[in-house]
Amino acid sequence: MPKGHAKAPSQRQLRVGEELRHVIAGLLDRGEVHDPDVQGTPVTVTEVRASPDLKNASVYIMPLGGDAETMQRVLKGLNRARPFLRRLLAEKVRLRHTPRLDFKGDTTFDNAGHIDSLLRDPMVARDLAVDDIADRESEDGA
Repeated sequence: MPKGHAKAPSQRQLRVGEELRHVIAGLLDRGEVHDPDVQGTPVTVTEVRASPDLKNASVYIMPLGGDAETMQRVLKGLNRARPFLRRLLAEKVRLRHTPRLDFKGDTTFDNAGHIDSLLRDPMVARDLAVDDIADRESEDGA
């Protein structure tokens, strides 16, 4: 398979990822992680992507108030707590191998906000309006 073309995740990967997301979110909500960089900061687990062999999982998080400083602090704390969280997952999720966790910041909302601001830019809006007119004219002439 050529580089850059990722295969879509299997149904099993998606199910395992969602189960892991649910359990990790519950652990964080209940305050099971006692790391000082994590305690007192509400954290949303937006997605968990399991590898095809289910031995690794990327956990995407967003702390409430999601500024970059808070994000880095919480990520540092969660990555320190990985062995503890993995042990708790092993108790709650029935898998042959409990995946190794890698916590990452979720930048999806930042990216969406950036795209939204670009689309609201007057120059882009003007270009989009011109394209819409051209599309309608080509449909009427077809």
